[in-house]
This record gives sequence, C-alpha cells and structure tokens, in this order.
Amino acid sequence: MAKELKDLTKRSENYSQWYNDLVVKADLAEQSAVRGCMVIKPYGYAIWEKIQRQLDDMFKETGHVNAYFPLLIPKSFLSREAEHVEGFAKECAVVTHHRLKNSPDGKGVVVDPEAKLEEELIIRPTSETIIWNTYRNWINSYRDLPILCNQWANVMRWEMRTRLFLRTAEFLWQEGHTAHATREEAEEEAIRMLNVYADFAEKYMAVPVVKGVKSANERFAGALDTYTIEAMMQDGKALQSGTSHFLGQNFAKAFDVQFVNKENKMEYVWATSWGVSTRLMGALIMTHSDDNGLVLPPHLAPIQVVIVPIYKNEEQLNLINEKVAGIVSSLKALGVSVKYDNADNKRPGFKFADYELKGVPVRLVMGARDLENNTMEVMRRDTLEKETVSCDGIEAYVKNLLEEIQANIYQKALDYRTSHTITVDSYDEFKEKIEEGGFILAHWDGTTETEEKIKEETKATIRCIPLDGDKTPGKCMVTGKPSACRVIFARAY
Repeated sequence: MAKELKDLTKRSENYSQWYNDLVVKADLAEQSAVRGCMVIKPYGYAIWEKIQRQLDDMFKETGHVNAYFPLLIPKSFLSREAEHVEGFAKECAVVTHHRLKNSPDGKGVVVDPEAKLEEELIIRPTSETIIWNTYRNWINSYRDLPILCNQWANVMRWEMRTRLFLRTAEFLWQEGHTAHATREEAEEEAIRMLNVYADFAEKYMAVPVVKGVKSANERFAGALDTYTIEAMMQDGKALQSGTSHFLGQNFAKAFDVQFVNKENKMEYVWATSWGVSTRLMGALIMTHSDDNGLVLPPHLAPIQVVIVPIYKNEEQLNLINEKVAGIVSSLKALGVSVKYDNADNKRPGFKFADYELKGVPVRLVMGARDLENNTMEVMRRDTLEKETVSCDGIEAYVKNLLEEIQANIYQKALDYRTSHTITVDSYDEFKEKIEEGGFILAHWDGTTETEEKIKEETKATIRCIPLDGDKTPGKCMVTGKPSACRVIFARAY
C-alpha cells in the first residue's frame, strides 16, 4: 500500500478530515499563499475541464452563446438593486487604488495615496449588474430578444471559513444571463436550465438530485424565484449543486433596460441568471469516494482506463508494449481515455495504489503469464473487484464495463439518498432525526419566522420545496398552522 493511502483518514472516523485529506492527496487542489484561495492542480483541473466541456455543449444545444464581461464592477452599480447589494455587501472585495510606489524606507512597496480611484471597483461576486448595464445598449426592440449569454469566469466572495472546492474566496464558475420579452419566456428559461443542470448531475456526475424551489429566505438576492438542485453527501448533509434564478424585471428596472414590444409600447425586459461552480468538484468527491480514495464516474474521469505492465526484464516489457499498443489504439478509437503507464521509476504496487487513490475507473494489468495466455487482469474502481479477461474483444468489454460502473455508482448514491430520506410530522421527532443526518420531509407554515426558529434550534435549513414532491396539504410541525406541502429540511454545506 502506498504511504498516501495509509495516511488517508477513514470516513467513519472524521468525514471532514477524510475530505480534506483526499482533495490534497489525490492531487486535486491545495491551499495557496492567498488567504481563502486555492490552487487547482492539473489533475483536479482536468476533471473541471471535463465538467466544463460537457456543460458548455449542453448550453449551446439549448441556444446559448458564450461572452465575457469585466472582472471589476463600479461600486455604484451594486447600489441599483437594493436586495442584491444587501445580499452581497458583506462578501465584496474592493479595489480602491490603481498604483503602488516604493516605500520611503526602501523596504518594499506601498499603496500610492495619490492613486485613489474616484469610484471604488468591486471584484465581481456575480455579474448581474455589469451585464444588465451592458444589455441596456444591446436591447431596443422585441426583435433584439431573447439574449441567451453565458460566461465562464472567476468570482470573488470574501468567505471567512473556507474549504477546498466547497467554499473558497475565489472560485471558478459559469453564469448564464438571459433577457426575454415576456415573463413566461423567462420562467421557462429558468426551469429549462434547472433541468439541464439536473440532467448533467445525474447522467455525467452520477449524482442524484432533487429539483425544487428555494424558500423566500433562501433565494438569490434580487430574484423572484430561485430554483435549485440539491444533492446528498455520504455524511447525510445536503449540498446545493446548482441554481437557476427567475429575476423578473428587477434588474431591467434598476438599469432602465426597456424595449418596444409588438404592440409598439415600451416595456421592461424579463431576466434570468443561472450558475454552477467548482463546488461540483466537492459534490463529485463526497458522493462517490471511499476510504481508498476517489471514485470517479467514467463520464468525467480524465483517465478512464490505466494499463500497468508487470515484467522482470526488458525483453518481457518489449513484448508487453507491443501487445498493449494495439489495445490502447482500439480503446482510443472507441472514445475511451486510456493511459499506458510503463514508466520504470515506480513499482507496480505504487502505481496501483496511486491510480486507486485518483479514482481511475478501470485498471488493466498485463504480466508475462497474461501475455502467454492472451489475457489481462481487470479491476473496477467502484467495487475493487478483479477478474481475468481474454484480450480478444477486451476493448468492447471495457467500454461496456465503464457504462456499468457509471450506472452502478449512480444507483449506489440513489439508494443511499432513499434510505436516508424520512418523513416526520412532529417537531420533537424532527429534532431527534436531524441529528442522524439525511433529508427530512416535513410540513412548514411558509413563514420566515418559523424557518429561522428551526434553523436556530437545529442548524437545519429548508433545502427546497420539491417540484415533484408530495403536494398534500398538512399542518406545520412547529406551529400547527396550515401547510401547502412538505419541504426538504437538512443540514448543509
């Protein structure tokens, strides 16, 4: 066993430490010299690139195009929409000066007091304000609509307590910002993108999600409705994994974005925004991985198959190299990402442990006896099961196995969520069950006061009002007042 695995904390001992250990030891990311910011390492970034590439294709299939807007936002822009500025004011990083100069004492540099900006600039916490100020120049008539823009960018939110991928001061994301002629179109867009996120999470990340709408207390600052996909991690906590916001005409009114409609009358534009971030990396890790390291879904694994030779001398290695070359070529022809690791600077046992730690879905091994028998040892990362398979047709076998692994880890996560989702009717039972983790379906009277009381007393929040949930009315578990339907409560990241 490689030393990295020996040092990996077990989930049952300390789930939080297990996560931190795994992110670092699997070479995904590390802390940087900048407080609260991370360095995403090449292997971690390779996974993010797979996420990004697939989502980008899905956005473009639904008619969206990419653009880019400034990193710096004039402070006055954030003042235009009252709820928006209140929601983000405490997280903003502010640029106040534009120049440094040598320190008078000769020790380094200082901010030049003569270089103070006339108006401070905010490093974007999100881009609604700068984008809607721009859209004002783009939109005059209903013929200019809809605008379906997305941008891949970084944002800054000054978080006090940070965790790699889950909550960092700077993170990577995409943010879609769309403009529409009617309320109906904008609401349809918000739901459409929620469904895109849910499809991506389930089909590519193998993460089952609940689609729902946020309570008024939990919705995005400046939105009329916030739709969300909520996932359950292996410790029973929820993770908000993507949001889509119906913004109404709030930002159009704040930035005076009007258009001439088909009746030749002036009207404010309707808006949405939606985004997912590198937080998805945290979801990927915490949903599937185990005490041996990462378990990656094949659809997002940078290396889907690794092949390791075992040999005693150079002659055996050359024969194995020759045999494996054809298999590698055939796998690549089938669209499989494969790495043949015949480097002689690490022993096979170390390689096995390393690729297991990094979650490579399938490992193939060929030794001298395998060469004679025209076989390979196949190990699947999700179950750690091994079997010996003939090299004849192994490419199709591996291709099918990858799909089997993808389906298996999704089903495993779904089964876990199902077994950790319960229904309660009394507040006493709720307070008891929330300590066990998981999703709790309970009635709530719809008031912010009750929601805040539950949060204060149990640390549980309303994750969402499920779109496809049980709509049977009932009584609030806390106040006994009428409740329209059950909502999902959980403790969350």
